[in-house]
Amino acid sequence: MQYIPRIIDETIDTYLGIFGAVNIRGPKWCGKTTSAEQHAKSVIRLQDPDYSESYRQTAAVKPSLLLKGENPRLIDEWQDIPELWDAVRVDTDSRKGETGLYLLTGSSVITKEQKNRIKHSGTGRIARLEMWPMSLYESGDSNGKISISALFDDPALDINGISSDLVLEDLIAAACRGGWPESIGKSSAAALIIAQQYVKSLCESDVSRYLDEDLDPAILRGMLRSYARNICTLATKQSMMADVGVSEPTFDRYEKALESLYIVTNVPAWCPQIRSKSSMRAKKKRNLVDPSVAIAAMGVRPEYFYTDLKSFGFLFESLAIRDLKVYTSAFDGSISYYRDSYGLEADAVLHLNDGRYGIIEFKLGAKGVEEGKDHLRKLKELIIQHNAGNSQTPLRLPDLMIVMTATGIAYRDDDVLVIPLAALKD
Repeated sequence: MQYIPRIIDETIDTYLGIFGAVNIRGPKWCGKTTSAEQHAKSVIRLQDPDYSESYRQTAAVKPSLLLKGENPRLIDEWQDIPELWDAVRVDTDSRKGETGLYLLTGSSVITKEQKNRIKHSGTGRIARLEMWPMSLYESGDSNGKISISALFDDPALDINGISSDLVLEDLIAAACRGGWPESIGKSSAAALIIAQQYVKSLCESDVSRYLDEDLDPAILRGMLRSYARNICTLATKQSMMADVGVSEPTFDRYEKALESLYIVTNVPAWCPQIRSKSSMRAKKKRNLVDPSVAIAAMGVRPEYFYTDLKSFGFLFESLAIRDLKVYTSAFDGSISYYRDSYGLEADAVLHLNDGRYGIIEFKLGAKGVEEGKDHLRKLKELIIQHNAGNSQTPLRLPDLMIVMTATGIAYRDDDVLVIPLAALKD
């Protein structure tokens, strides 16, 4: 299978030129190992059944022996032998001034037991990168005629008349398929099976095996179904506990397990001091790493959403958040949302690492675009009013205001941009 270039490739090259090692983290099947292999000159796969026990025996005596190989050396699923983290750190220390020595990949956050076997954080030696499933641009579904980074650099960029090549049915199919590299180029039926098997594997083996805990597959599937029903909402823990039929300690335990495998990716609230603290909604917005996980957990096909566009609207938001994370990964971009008790909201706040940010509303169709523009302008005006009375602690005005649509044509309406998701790239 021919390698499909990823947006993270350039960032990996940059980081290898700066740091001794780069740790790429993200969900299983998102392409971490395949992408890392494009930058490596030797590879050791710790989960290779022919050698895994031998690797563990070697690590128990002298971990540095597993580092022997041409650099950059890829250590796949390094957390299976946590001692290799310190071995990598020590080797990069001893080879002062050398960069690009190691690539480490992992599909789970290390457990407490694994963490106790590591003596050093790796700060200054091992850089960390997050990788996500493929964006619509990477999978070839977005024409990429509008660059999100170019918009931040030039907010006056002319976008008028640029259109998406996808109709709504195409976008629904892309969300159901997901951003899993193995699905690209497959038939719709095959892509759905891949997403369903991803969920099945998570619930029946992956979570318990990676975390070395005996977790109930039925509860895991119930958790994913509850997340699917509540995706991109502020559903309370209590309502979701009732969905699954578990106690709070059990819910917390299973949610943490799914977070540790980068499956649950809740969106935090943006809480600037625009209004009084009492008016803020600081709960996390429920989300999963890819909309296909939610759709597979629901057990529905693309045709289901043809008559339930309300539900697909929430999944569209999840799809857009995934893509924005990918597109801004080179800038350490992050996503939050804003909503207060007065009803003022922005579905997403896209933060860059240099302080610039954009506020975004997601609208499935043209009907909600005017409402989205109104929300964004009211939020900007609120910030202006705040700054007028707080000259000592002014808030930066948003650098971009975007209403992101599922389909259609891009245009500028004064200070608000209307852009179809499948016209975007990094």
